[in-house]
Amino acid sequence: MHHIESVTLDELECWHFQHGQAQLLVAKQGAQVLSYQVGDEPPIIWLNEKAQFKQGHGIRTGVPVCWPWFGNLALNPQSVQAMRHSDEPATAHGLVRTREWEMLEIDDAGEALHIELGLPHIEGGLPGWPHDVALTLSIRLDTQLHISLTSHNRSDIPVSISQALHSYFAVSDVRKVEVKGVDGLTYIDTLEGWNRVEQAGDLTFSGETDRIYLDTPQQLSIVDPDWSRTLELTSHGSRSAVIWNPWIDKTAALDDMAADGWQRMLCIETANVMDDIITLAPGASHTLGVSIGSERLRG
Repeated sequence: MHHIESVTLDELECWHFQHGQAQLLVAKQGAQVLSYQVGDEPPIIWLNEKAQFKQGHGIRTGVPVCWPWFGNLALNPQSVQAMRHSDEPATAHGLVRTREWEMLEIDDAGEALHIELGLPHIEGGLPGWPHDVALTLSIRLDTQLHISLTSHNRSDIPVSISQALHSYFAVSDVRKVEVKGVDGLTYIDTLEGWNRVEQAGDLTFSGETDRIYLDTPQQLSIVDPDWSRTLELTSHGSRSAVIWNPWIDKTAALDDMAADGWQRMLCIETANVMDDIITLAPGASHTLGVSIGSERLRG
């Protein structure tokens, strides 16, 4: 059985879901998962204690939905840039994380709770982005958290997008965790001239990190010895991932993050970026998704 409660965080309407021991908080704005925790275990999705819940502003926490482009539009492939028809400056991470979504369906199948949210149809497309693409976000709670973003091209021309589920994971101390599954992968180091580098071994953290990993496997893991757990991230519809931590100096410039907030979070963003962008033919659909589970480390 599940329990749903409407809550308000400052200016934003949210839903709080409980299913078994799982607690999930989702904002109506952006269809953004804000937090996820199971029982008395440490949180899995990081709820930033300094996050600002304001209408029309992105929220630095949880799982923001970046769509129909990721990051700085000008750094996206030309086919993604060409989809936008506007002389106004492009907002970072697309157009949907500050829009109001609607609840389409809630289905309790006993062992699983399924939630589906949709972006309301706008005649003529989004501002500066005049394409008829339907967007839905599906969330399933069972023994894991499953998040899927589906784009369906209802227009009569191909549409190119980049996108990401910009997941902030809670960690005990980012300096003590490691990411497995990246050994041998090529990544773009955006802090070092966008050079392409080959990863040697597991990824650990000792400074600001902003990397785009290419041709990623389905599964990546965050090993967190202090919390005696491994977070298992299983993606689908994705061959790229962004791994990010702002560290000390960049965090100091952010007004919506505590000075030591960087220690308690790590972003691994399930994505379609760079060589992995999606071009939808008329009538075609694509689903980007990630399943997130926690396993105890064997002592």
